[in-house]
Amino acid sequence: MENTVKIGQRFPLTIKRLDINGAGIGYYKRKITFVTGALPEEVVVAEVTGIHERYLEAKVHRVKVPSKHRVTPVDPKYGQVGGIELGHLDYQAQLAFKRDVVAQALAKFKPTGWQHYDLRPTIGAADPLHYRNKAQFQVRSIDGHVRAGLYAPNSHDLVPLETFATQRPLTMQVINHLCGLLEQLDIPIYSERTNSGIVKTLVVRESAATSEAQLTLITNSEKLPHQARLLDAIARELPMVVTVMQNVNPGKTSLIWGAESHLLAGQPYITERIGDLDFQLSPQAFLQLNPAQTEVLYATARTALALAPHETLVDAYAGIGTIGLSLAHTAQAVRGMEVIPEAVADAQANALRNGITNAHYEVGTAETVLPKWLAEGFRPDAVIVDPPRAGLDGPFIQALLRARPKKFVYISCNPSTLARDLVALTRAYTVDYIQSIDMFPQTARCEAVVKFTRR
Repeated sequence: MENTVKIGQRFPLTIKRLDINGAGIGYYKRKITFVTGALPEEVVVAEVTGIHERYLEAKVHRVKVPSKHRVTPVDPKYGQVGGIELGHLDYQAQLAFKRDVVAQALAKFKPTGWQHYDLRPTIGAADPLHYRNKAQFQVRSIDGHVRAGLYAPNSHDLVPLETFATQRPLTMQVINHLCGLLEQLDIPIYSERTNSGIVKTLVVRESAATSEAQLTLITNSEKLPHQARLLDAIARELPMVVTVMQNVNPGKTSLIWGAESHLLAGQPYITERIGDLDFQLSPQAFLQLNPAQTEVLYATARTALALAPHETLVDAYAGIGTIGLSLAHTAQAVRGMEVIPEAVADAQANALRNGITNAHYEVGTAETVLPKWLAEGFRPDAVIVDPPRAGLDGPFIQALLRARPKKFVYISCNPSTLARDLVALTRAYTVDYIQSIDMFPQTARCEAVVKFTRR
């Protein structure tokens, strides 16, 4: 069988469903085939791009019978860059897909009672375009011009982007203008091939509340030629940019950020408003990328938690404190932990800014700090977790199962690690419902809020 299929070979294929990354799934001679850009119920001519022992990878050569949910892609660069992999699927079908991704993950890991979970229809965005408040674009010199954009999938070939369907216009405006300034001032642009040059990446974040922008230049070295002239031009021509940082990340590396940052101009943070609270954001602080849906997410989590005024809350993986602080007015006390010291400083400053006196944040991993608090005799009434894509750490789950708080809510950004964690968590808790929320329209990414009841 292995020898009969060749790269570039084409064959008709009927697509059954989408996998968790948004690729179509079909079967060629009983071998599972993942087809980028294909949709369920379509008949496509697939072209083989990768051959593996247990599966094939392919792309759509052409669509013979299109899905009724296929639409004109939301961006002309669809298929050339990531971040819009569902841009060819109508929005209602995207929402149904995201609920299905949760179902697929549950079927794989089979936590207790999974067949009977209440999987609620995905809450969609009022506007599924131009929602991202942050852009991390690579910078390269192409044909003598400075261009910023994203890499083509599985490559380091830069696809320049002057507009992008999911980015807010202000972030794009700042990046485009900056490319012009870098070119004008002849500031050396990083080349991966020669590992030389200075400017590697531009990171721009904007505040939806204030329309302020924060710019970080990620550079290959400490030195930044023509720095004074560049800062002068930014101040004059981009008045919305209130922070200019430099982050130094030398040499070839898969990491975007280096270890050291310094403020070149302006203030060290911008302010974002979520609900009726103000949050200060330093450039590396984590904040959800979709401001409008963040309010929906937090409201959904608040409802699920149903905190009472006398109850204590632990906000694990707290970031800059957004979730815990938005619940502080109903709680007796909030405690949070986060590994990034700058984020903890932000969380404490954010509590102060908003006149919140019953919240306390500590630097450390959730899996070391929670057991320490329990050993000191602290017993939280409620716990809310919002871990990164890797999900909860084993020792944290053990500590949680020891504490067995009466109220527990899990915000997940990765259905696979959520389903894995539910295997252990359902020993002490039953799942009331899983509410998927679309934080990243046009992508296969899915966020979900899980409400639990203690057994």
